[in-house]
Amino acid sequence: MFRPMLRAQIVTDVTAAVLLGGLLVLLRVAVDDSLLWLVTVIGLSAALAIRRLSPGLALALSWVIAVFQMVTWQTPDTSNVLLAGVLFTTSAYGSRRVRIAGLVSAIGGSAVAAGYLGLYDYQRRVDVVGASALQGQTLQTMAGSFAAVLLLLLLPWLAGLVRRARRSASMSREAQLVAERDAARADRAVAVEQERVRIARDMHDIVAHSLAVVIAQADGARYAAKADPAVADQALATISSTARSALGDVRELLGALRHEQGTAPTPEAADLEELVADMREVGLDVRVDREGDPSGLPTTTQLAVYRIVQESLTNAWKHGESGTPVHASLTYRPDTVEITVVNRRADDGTRGPGTGHGLVGMRERVTMTGGSMTAGPRGDDFAVAVRMPAVAASGQFPRGRITQMEQERTR
Repeated sequence: MFRPMLRAQIVTDVTAAVLLGGLLVLLRVAVDDSLLWLVTVIGLSAALAIRRLSPGLALALSWVIAVFQMVTWQTPDTSNVLLAGVLFTTSAYGSRRVRIAGLVSAIGGSAVAAGYLGLYDYQRRVDVVGASALQGQTLQTMAGSFAAVLLLLLLPWLAGLVRRARRSASMSREAQLVAERDAARADRAVAVEQERVRIARDMHDIVAHSLAVVIAQADGARYAAKADPAVADQALATISSTARSALGDVRELLGALRHEQGTAPTPEAADLEELVADMREVGLDVRVDREGDPSGLPTTTQLAVYRIVQESLTNAWKHGESGTPVHASLTYRPDTVEITVVNRRADDGTRGPGTGHGLVGMRERVTMTGGSMTAGPRGDDFAVAVRMPAVAASGQFPRGRITQMEQERTR
């Protein structure tokens, strides 16, 4: 029944109603000694005071005062103008039922007022002119009164309807702006999180590959230290350069994590030659078949190709049978890129130490581009097969797409 309002709004409405009511009393008190009109003025002023707090109650109180005014046979005066303010608030702030009640009151009240004014005029003049002569004049009075009162009541109701529509449109615009800001904030948060996930994935690839090279060279240097110091020196030099390069990459990645404007290392497909050479130095027999030109691929696709091959070769060195060749096939087509890495599985079925995140990282990279990946045993071999579009289909990571990896053999 009562709308939530600020205390200042209530005080403003009550003050305005009191001032208008007081002005009407001052205008009427000098010419009328009756107190019945005072009840009418006070009642209509009270309805005006609560018009926004409770439009339905204000309308009901207005009807009560109007009926009281007609029953007591009072002459309509300027205090009835206050009804316009009540009708305005029924459509501007009232519920659907109150709005309909306001419309019915505007039309029905005009008809009732026209009948009352016609009867009042008839009773006042019948003794002077005569009943037969007043019939036409009474009808004219009723028609004019109906038009005047309808104009007084219906126009404020229509104005309130316009006010309500404008307020609703303004609230809709504000809600749309808030929704757009929230959406932009959410998109930014998702983009930041995706970038951090990508950096964490690159961190794993860099550290895993570099440590694999360092461990292999360290083992070789330890065995060759006494028999062939030159080989040991060469292994230590490889360890130093590999660790230094990995340290630089890790520092750049950490910088990107600390600062949103940071840059992370982005190897390209052309860097695969150096990657294959590094893996051959640690004793992995890598045989690469290439078809097509990767130079026209986007940077993100070239980075994905590099990391997938890097992780596949690292896994082959860790978990594959020592001394057997690893076959890598890279096919670059105008619309797709296909990667296949096959290595012989270890006979004893054991695997080297690992975190189990290798296949997860590769799967994430592939799904981000909109491609597909299979990884698992193929007879005596272990094969990784990737097919992805040359241009990434989406920059967002599809949710719920990597749960099937839990069923694959982690590397």
